[in-house]
Amino acid sequence: MERTIEFSPAFDKRDPNPNKNYGIHGVDIRFLLKGKDGAVQFLIYTNWQLPHVQKETDAKALNEIPYMFHKPMAADLGYHSRVPRYGSQSCMGTCEYLDGADCYYDGSGLNARRVFKIMLEGGSDAVWKELESFYKEIFDN
Repeated sequence: MERTIEFSPAFDKRDPNPNKNYGIHGVDIRFLLKGKDGAVQFLIYTNWQLPHVQKETDAKALNEIPYMFHKPMAADLGYHSRVPRYGSQSCMGTCEYLDGADCYYDGSGLNARRVFKIMLEGGSDAVWKELESFYKEIFDN
């Protein structure tokens, strides 16, 4: 199985035109475990912002800023499958994690919290072990 860790950059895509305003977002860290049947992922929103965005956030009063803008957050534990995993599952289109094949995706932010705790206590080795178990749960059934 192939292991990959990706860091997606922070961005500031705010625009006065609501149709062009895509907001701000911090760095994401994605642990991706890819096998012959698909891939599983664990995604973390770090909330590491671009310097000018962080400066704006730091300048606001504490009660104006929700918790999520200050600490890393477990965002997703999910899978990318080449075939549907349940009857009504819709194709999400082509998938970069499946080499351009059609993708059937599902994931959970709530389930990611458990893996986040595992990461805090056991580091990356524990995350890979958990993702291997998750891969088997999804694709060996």
